[in-house]
Amino acid sequence: MPDAIRSLAARLLGFAIIVFARFITAVRAIWTDSEPETGQRVYYANHTSNGDFILIWTVLPPDIRARTRPVAGSDYWFKSRLRTFIGKDVVNAVLIDRRPDARDTDPMETILDALDTGVSLIIFPEGKRNNTEERILPFKSGIYNISVQRPEVELVPVWIENLNHVMPKGKLIPIPLLCTVTFGPPIRAEAGEDRKAFLECASNALLALAPEDEATA
Repeated sequence: MPDAIRSLAARLLGFAIIVFARFITAVRAIWTDSEPETGQRVYYANHTSNGDFILIWTVLPPDIRARTRPVAGSDYWFKSRLRTFIGKDVVNAVLIDRRPDARDTDPMETILDALDTGVSLIIFPEGKRNNTEERILPFKSGIYNISVQRPEVELVPVWIENLNHVMPKGKLIPIPLLCTVTFGPPIRAEAGEDRKAFLECASNALLALAPEDEATA
């Protein structure tokens, strides 16, 4: 496919995805002690659906969305030509291989290289979809490593509500339900801060954004 046509197709499909996401979820963004800013950030969120990053991507203002890339598993997005097109051309994902025995590059190096180009990122520090009764799974160390190695980058917690009910695991047809995406105040690792202490702080900052009925469930 010629580059010009491929680029046009990617823009049109990206627009269609945003319209569809808004139609199905009527999603709205809530900024709590935080504002949408063009400065470089890492948005980190709870993870219960394969559509999570799409919802965050959808509610970001267009100028911020254009320079924000989700971090996603290449082993998932390379499974079909359509997924590959969406992952690489539509959302410009930073694709990493989550299989330690199959990859030949360090995922953290790939993430840091992406940040060094000046973009913002969307990540899911639980590392995999949460299909348990727990509100979130323990965080992996990646978010700590990012903050320590790129301390100038703000980390913004993002709570996605209800999308796991819109796109239940194993279902192909989404169920129309209202969703919200709540952005909290930015955090950073303090100089010399212990990894375990920071991950607990980052986890608590995310849980603080959960709706009251969830937080007390």
